[in-house]
Amino acid sequence: MKDQQLEKKVSQDVIKVKEDLSTLVDDGAAGVGRIEDDVSQAVDKAKKDMTAWVKDGVSQLSKGFEKLTVDARETVVGAATTVKKDVGQGLIQYNDKAQEVANKVPGGFGKKAASYPWVAISIALVVGFLLGGLLKPTHQTQG
Repeated sequence: MKDQQLEKKVSQDVIKVKEDLSTLVDDGAAGVGRIEDDVSQAVDKAKKDMTAWVKDGVSQLSKGFEKLTVDARETVVGAATTVKKDVGQGLIQYNDKAQEVANKVPGGFGKKAASYPWVAISIALVVGFLLGGLLKPTHQTQG
């Protein structure tokens, strides 16, 4: 009988060990599942944080470019306005001076020049080239 009792005791112990191992495996699987969930949540949070960080960087960069564009546009408009004003004043001074010179020329030349401006410009160019040729220093050739 002792063998039967021993066999029964060993059989009960084997069943108990199997149950304990099954419980241990189930607990381990549950623990691994929790670890997987935690890792998955951490990865999802990291993705969201990285996406938000990149979006913020792009938004700040876009704002910087927009400000730079607005500043450049304002600078160009201001410069163009100044140039336009300066050129306008220069043309007014030039016209006044030309009218003053034309009024001083005897024989009504100023009125004729005003009537035929292209002829007057052509004559002025020819006279300018002639004076330039006469007043230009002569170049000596070395031999």
